[in-house]
Amino acid sequence: MPAHQGVPLIQFRLIIRNPLSEKETGIMRLSQMLFVTLREDPAEAEIPSHKLLLRAGYIRRVGSGLYAYLPLMWRVLQKISQIVREEMNATGAQECLLTQLQPAELWKESGRWDTYTKAEGIMFALTDRQNREVGLGPTHEEVITAIARDLIRSYRQLPLNLYQIQTKFRDEIRPRFGLMRGREFIMKDAYSFHVDETSLKQTYQDMHDAYTRILTRCGLAFRAVDADSGAIGGSGSQEFMVLAAAGEDEVLYTADGQYAANVEKAISLVADAQPSSFAAYEKLETPGTATIVSLCDFLQCSATQIVKNVLYQAVYDNGMTVLALVSIRGDQDVNQVKLQNELVRQGAQYGGKALLSLTVPDLEAQRKWAARDLPLGYISPGLSDSYIQSSQSVSSQFLRLADPTVAELRNFVTGSDESGYHVVGANWGKEFQLPPQVVDLRKAAAGDRAIHDSSQTLQSARGIEIGHIFQLGTKYSKAMGANFTNEQGEELPLVMGCYGIGVSRLAQAAVEQSYDKDGIVFPVAIAPYQAIVVIPDINKSDQVAAAEQLYQDLNQAGVETLLDDRSERAGVKFKDAELVGIPYRIVTGRSLQQGKVEVVQRATRTSQEIAIEAVVPTLKQWIAEALA
Repeated sequence: MPAHQGVPLIQFRLIIRNPLSEKETGIMRLSQMLFVTLREDPAEAEIPSHKLLLRAGYIRRVGSGLYAYLPLMWRVLQKISQIVREEMNATGAQECLLTQLQPAELWKESGRWDTYTKAEGIMFALTDRQNREVGLGPTHEEVITAIARDLIRSYRQLPLNLYQIQTKFRDEIRPRFGLMRGREFIMKDAYSFHVDETSLKQTYQDMHDAYTRILTRCGLAFRAVDADSGAIGGSGSQEFMVLAAAGEDEVLYTADGQYAANVEKAISLVADAQPSSFAAYEKLETPGTATIVSLCDFLQCSATQIVKNVLYQAVYDNGMTVLALVSIRGDQDVNQVKLQNELVRQGAQYGGKALLSLTVPDLEAQRKWAARDLPLGYISPGLSDSYIQSSQSVSSQFLRLADPTVAELRNFVTGSDESGYHVVGANWGKEFQLPPQVVDLRKAAAGDRAIHDSSQTLQSARGIEIGHIFQLGTKYSKAMGANFTNEQGEELPLVMGCYGIGVSRLAQAAVEQSYDKDGIVFPVAIAPYQAIVVIPDINKSDQVAAAEQLYQDLNQAGVETLLDDRSERAGVKFKDAELVGIPYRIVTGRSLQQGKVEVVQRATRTSQEIAIEAVVPTLKQWIAEALA
């Protein structure tokens, strides 16, 4: 259908003849813009995207983990927000705006106040003048659940999905990497309410599909991976990772596309253990073998024959300290996220709801609870509970956990509980009792065989977490009494989901994924402007006239265009255009004499001379193809 169909012809003509002014459209000339670029990398910046955003004048550091979004960045963020908004609206989600200041009472109802203010410590918490505890929202599960509790009464109101695009606050221990890990950031968070798990799973899939479209429209290479739910909780979750070498997260995946997971959540088939070379039980002197490598060298054995025993100190929110002794095969490492989740599940028997800390206790920490010096590096699975001093704040027994990798070992090597000595040829049920709780605690690694197909091996990539979707279930609704009446008249807790995507983080991730030695290479969909017209010499009237005309024509045609009319050398203007990453550069230079201008595509660096009258249709075609 033609764009003007249904519009009176005279009105259509008026639109063409009376374009909006520059002030009305946000069109800008660089000479009028807050635009300052840097030639050197700022000392505070660590990764390429952080350096480039500062150098190109997109952001400005105000304080630790705090950045101002300057005009160019604000346009990028508005474009990302609009894509997010369009895709969320397309799913039937409704936009709202929730309070950033949140009462502590709501978080205490859910049981997360201590977790967020003490254990993880990421919430900015304060006391107001009336001595009420409040926090700046790092997330909004409690607030939205309280609203649902008040307003949702019947199954007829469900399902319901509410979202907002808003600033969040997190008191990061070590803010770094610019917008990647800041203390203030822009996020889209959505919360859905359902009558049952079936309805939740449908919306969860809708959100998965919406996130896929959002990242695809933003021009990013990404991967959806299974993830740990962390402090948010719930039965299942997925992260959306933008692939980039500087990503903080490791993703394990298979080449067949059937499996991908954050390393914190990943599972795999462990390599087969080598048969033990020790047929009889024996205690051997093994001096200087406190590490697996040194022990293997000394005994000339495989690490797969060793039961490694690692001691952890867990502190719960009620002040109780629990010493966890984890037995795992010598060639494997403990996944601390899996261990933390298991300890949270075990917390009830110690009267704890949340885990405040989980550490490998150093000598100073051991002195607070150890009755005598521990044989570190030589601990056995049967380490005596008598090593723990009697105390009301410390569990009197080790919490013994075993990873499945040790359960089937025979004639294994392990510690003897005496420094400088190990035992060999040991067996479960004979020299040692297999811990009663055998749970997956190992860290999957690249090269492991895949669970779904043992012929597939896990491969590794780095990723930047941009989105995370959760199936919360009834965790919050039960804790906070958010119920509805079903069709049979029964009162049941609301089934919930939540879905977050980092808007400001996505902007920097796009830069981290796409840059070169000269600067940023922004995807067309989220670049602050689609084109920039550069006047090499503002003292030449023909260059100025041609540039002004192209600037007006392109903007009238819907191509968002900047005009570099600054009194700078041509080389400076070209460098700035490359640094900022505008997709298309039009230069009104020497080729004007032939009725042409130079057009440079930033992504490919290809340059060609195009007739002036062909510039607008050519760019419109290129942009349409890029956005398709």
